[in-house]
Amino acid sequence: MSLIEFAIERQSHPVDVIEHVAALEDWCFERADDDEITVSVTGRWAEYHVSFSWMESVEALHLACTFDLKVTEPRRAEVTRLLSLVNEQMWIGHFDLWSGEGVVLFRHAMVLAGGAEPSARQIAALLTNAVDACDRYFQAFQFVVWAGKTAPEALEGALFETVGEA
Repeated sequence: MSLIEFAIERQSHPVDVIEHVAALEDWCFERADDDEITVSVTGRWAEYHVSFSWMESVEALHLACTFDLKVTEPRRAEVTRLLSLVNEQMWIGHFDLWSGEGVVLFRHAMVLAGGAEPSARQIAALLTNAVDACDRYFQAFQFVVWAGKTAPEALEGALFETVGEA
């Protein structure tokens, strides 16, 4: 099976769209180069650093969202178990452990093959999904790293929802 290559010219660079949306939303951002931008977003539990990278070779916009939580060597195995439990619940994107740095991150990619252009609404949805996922599971990662909980205990504690008011 062979792949057919098409020379398609984009109307705008995907990272330019993100920069435009970030400026309109008054988000704090830094454009590292033509293919990368980092946006800082305050979530419910932490400050998130969301890096968007355009990968021309695969025509994909990659999102990586990190937060300030260093996973120490003694807790890596349990964090890996938690990643597996969390990722079973994910519909869009996934969590990963950047082993070299000991950092948990949320990852997702938007394929824009054939010259597809991302819309401002898609960029906002991509960012919102990342922040929502990090907010939902941040405490579970804290419970494992800082409180020494097992992955199932941490997930149960983080997803515990109260109903009503006392």
